[in-house]
Amino acid sequence: MKEFSPYCSYLHNNSYLPIVQAMAKIDSELVDIDWRKRPVRIEHVWLSPERVSAPLIVFLHEGLGSLAMWKDFPQQLCDTAGLRGLVYSRPGYGRSTPRAADEVWSKDFMHRQALEVLPALFDALGIDTAAEPPWLYGHSDGGSIALLFAAHFPDAIAGAVVAAPHIMVEDISVSSIELARKTYLETDLRERLAKYHDEPDSPFWGWNRIWLAPAFRAWSIEAEIVSIRCPLLALQGRDDEYGTLRQIHGIAERLPQTELLELANCGHSPHRDQPEKVIKAVTQFIHNHNPGDIS
Repeated sequence: MKEFSPYCSYLHNNSYLPIVQAMAKIDSELVDIDWRKRPVRIEHVWLSPERVSAPLIVFLHEGLGSLAMWKDFPQQLCDTAGLRGLVYSRPGYGRSTPRAADEVWSKDFMHRQALEVLPALFDALGIDTAAEPPWLYGHSDGGSIALLFAAHFPDAIAGAVVAAPHIMVEDISVSSIELARKTYLETDLRERLAKYHDEPDSPFWGWNRIWLAPAFRAWSIEAEIVSIRCPLLALQGRDDEYGTLRQIHGIAERLPQTELLELANCGHSPHRDQPEKVIKAVTQFIHNHNPGDIS
């Protein structure tokens, strides 16, 4: 039996700890937004802001992720591709306002992040998506959020990279998330996550309970994404523990502009398992669609 969920397996691998610890100490900033009639603080950091004329790419983390847990991947991608970057922690994650103890996320929790939180964050940070649509890089739940934003705000996005996204719920996803629950209760996973979240119970139980809720088994954005017009790169590991290749193939079936990348020897986190291949593919993808704006 596996000892821990593959979603956070790198927290148990000492070879990653120096980089992770460095990112955990990053000097992030906080900005306030109004969300659902309450003030919410959002942790964020700008990458390479001196590249004032370069395209902006915004990073959307996974279901247990945060700004710090990206490690140095966003900066490496920005440096290679010549981009500016924005990394942030969603409400409930990292140093952002935690989830209230009695707050239960609903089936549309990713829609709320895409249609309410992300536009509010752009407004708070003075990002004019009409004048300069950003690129999005979303991982896992963050990939689904990126797809939803692209579907509902087609003129506010230059393009999207979605890594291990979900467009429907699969048995493999539920099984791995059930394993994550067991791991959280029976190992030191909570203490490890506490290095990257002010209140680790906030992201874990928010994410875990909704994904394991019986009603969530019917969740799907397959029909919703057909309105996406922007360029798309959908990538996934062939050994993904949280979804099959049906996820990215389903995107390509509905959106013919989609470019696919299947990665061998790669699990649910391509940016960790195959960073060089991912950075090369994303750089080429963005340069192909934005050749005049990147130096």
